[in-house]
Amino acid sequence: MLRGRVALGLAALLLAGCRSQPEIPVASDQTLVMESSILAAGISAQPPTFNARDLQSSASSRLFNERQKPVTVHYRFYWYDARGLEMHPLEQPRSVTIPANSAVTLYGSPGALGAHSVRLYLYL
Repeated sequence: MLRGRVALGLAALLLAGCRSQPEIPVASDQTLVMESSILAAGISAQPPTFNARDLQSSASSRLFNERQKPVTVHYRFYWYDARGLEMHPLEQPRSVTIPANSAVTLYGSPGALGAHSVRLYLYL
């Protein structure tokens, strides 16, 4: 009897796990991802601003260098559709050198139409 209840409970848990939605939400606090080396190098960044004009979307983010020497930062914008799925093809990684004690603005646009959100990944 106990085995039957345990088996029934496990089956219910498995079925509940299968009812997940096919969406991968991009939370507003997850739009900027920075490796710890970025912070150690004195770089700070604003989360990307997503702009949807007509059919073409774009994003921008401002990076600040608080050190006395220039720092080269590598970055990539990741674009997501209305269901939260990553859009392909992925952008190629890019690099920017931020001069000492100054700021730069990064710009990106998806390679395809239909982007609804963006995530910016920064690394050295």
